[in-house]
Amino acid sequence: MISFEQFKEMDIRIGKVLDVEEVEGADRLYLLTVDIGDETIKLVAGIKLWYAKEQLLDKQVVILVNLEPKVIRGIESKGMLLATLNGDKFSILRTDRDMPVGSKVS
Repeated sequence: MISFEQFKEMDIRIGKVLDVEEVEGADRLYLLTVDIGDETIKLVAGIKLWYAKEQLLDKQVVILVNLEPKVIRGIESKGMLLATLNGDKFSILRTDRDMPVGSKVS
């Protein structure tokens, strides 16, 4: 369990996917370039089994941005794409209507 104060420290924002690249030698990973309002970040996401590149481009997604960067397959990933997985069902978290890029989730 975390406290509400700890939850408020999480920086969760609406981002827009600007680019999707294959990660060399990886069958599950994409490198996403995402506009999060005040900057553009790159993050590695294991979503290739469920989404084609074209399904992601220009889409709004929910991103956790204040995690420590991690190096995945030699690529620095500066955020986490939020999604849900239940058995073989997978879905990226999205808003039900367009919101300004960089909007904070609370």
